[in-house]
Amino acid sequence: MRRRVKLLVLSASEVRDLLPYRECADVMRDALMALARGAAYQPLRTVIRPPGGDGLMALMPSFLAGENPVYGLKAICIFPGNPALGRDAHQGGVLLSSARTGELLAVLNGSALTEIRTAAVSALATSLLARPDADQLAVIGTGVQARAHALAISATRPVAEIRLAGRQPGRAARLADDLATRLAVPVLACDEVAEAVAGASIVVTATSSASPVLRREWLAEGTHINAVGACLPAAREIDTATMADAAIFVDSRESAAAESGDFLLAQAEGAIDAGHIRAEIGEVLSGTAAGRRDAREITIFESLGLAVQDLAAAAHVYRKASQLGAGSWVDF
Repeated sequence: MRRRVKLLVLSASEVRDLLPYRECADVMRDALMALARGAAYQPLRTVIRPPGGDGLMALMPSFLAGENPVYGLKAICIFPGNPALGRDAHQGGVLLSSARTGELLAVLNGSALTEIRTAAVSALATSLLARPDADQLAVIGTGVQARAHALAISATRPVAEIRLAGRQPGRAARLADDLATRLAVPVLACDEVAEAVAGASIVVTATSSASPVLRREWLAEGTHINAVGACLPAAREIDTATMADAAIFVDSRESAAAESGDFLLAQAEGAIDAGHIRAEIGEVLSGTAAGRRDAREITIFESLGLAVQDLAAAAHVYRKASQLGAGSWVDF
């Protein structure tokens, strides 16, 4: 008789309850170190963008070795117009399967998982690359990832002040009010990006802009930047002068060379080349590459998001839900 499989199904709210930012940052540390030592495998994501379509779909398979090896597949749709409708731009799901039997173990809300793990990776990169005394945070953008990054970085290091800026000052003001109720630090909405980043020691760009929102002349020495929004070859958030002056770190060299508009467009202008990427974050974590060299250096973490990050987060949430009896379990 065929054995029935119990499938875990987790909603967005259940994923958020089971995956706090600080905890997720620790999971991301382990995942990126596993990738660096060859214990994880992932091909480049496949992107489907039909002519005339409003959005795109990305398929992100991966494998993670270990005592309980697992496969993962994230199918995520990105619709830039969603925020205007009150929805996250990222919509989709993550499938978790046993790498021993192939049995499907869990289906998790991909929007919530992406929101948390993306911000947690940036928080991890900030802990590695920002100056130890960096406590002035500027966030460019007013959407889901802007909010998540403010919460994640505040959860993983002392922050004295947060300044926000976006294309619509009213949205920045509303986000500032929301964050102020959750964080015990001043949160200010600024009318201009230059005002928000002036003197900031940590900057996050989390926008859907296709052209630079951050310029070199606005940045103080020693600033660390988490560049999150530009995940397509033709889109960029960081200007060429900043890319040329900074030490660049990535989650994956392969992904950066194929997908990072910040990197590819500056490279096309002749300002940088492949050697300008100092290291992957996993290499810094494992001690095989150096991070920040001095207090005056500008550092950039180019975050493209990796399938193994989704897989590690999903596997962690699955184990935790199994222990707590959380979520919905159905016969499959």
